[in-house]
Amino acid sequence: MSGARGIVVAIDGPAGAGKSTVAREVAGALGYTLVDTGSLYRASALVAERAGVAIDDRAAVEEAVRAAVAAGTLRLDAGDAGLTRVLVGGVDPAEALRTPAMSMGASAVAAYPGVREALLDAQRAFGQRGAVVLEGRDIGTVVFPGAELKVFLTATAEERARRRCDELRGKGVDADYGVTLAEVRQRDHQDASRDIAPLREAPDAVRVDSSAMEPQAVVDAIVALARSRGAV
Repeated sequence: MSGARGIVVAIDGPAGAGKSTVAREVAGALGYTLVDTGSLYRASALVAERAGVAIDDRAAVEEAVRAAVAAGTLRLDAGDAGLTRVLVGGVDPAEALRTPAMSMGASAVAAYPGVREALLDAQRAFGQRGAVVLEGRDIGTVVFPGAELKVFLTATAEERARRRCDELRGKGVDADYGVTLAEVRQRDHQDASRDIAPLREAPDAVRVDSSAMEPQAVVDAIVALARSRGAV
């Protein structure tokens, strides 16, 4: 996948490790296109919610997501400045995807084979263009096992919960650290124990623990890794 088109950079890791922010900055530094695959699963949970489907009704969720993808009401858009967007009904749902409910919903629907199958082609279509950064939980293990650079970005559960609390409080939400930590651990368990494409570190991934690192240091480390693998 390398060459004139550029390489594929796959960034996987648990919820709250900072993948979205880091991936965006890495893509910007390299001049690559960012594909936010995590938002696809959050958007799938939103599609189910708007269809009035219970998140634990696998068959109904799969049907709703397949229908939305087939109709083009759930899709990836090239966006501007190298950033792909997830559109639901032609609109970028933005903040609606970043709620704790959508985070838990994303973990639930990501375990459904029909949902993963419906979204896989969209992810691969963008990735096959080359010069892309994709982030999620199974990019290096399932979506692009041949990616030139695989990074497993992680941090302790305690640090991820602290960051999440800070983010919510910055938005005026009264976040409780103990509750948030429990949610982080529950999400980790869901992601790691699901039967379909569980969260795991690819054997050839480079582990980056951001617990005690400044965000820019994380970005710089991954950019350096990418350039060592052929990114220009």
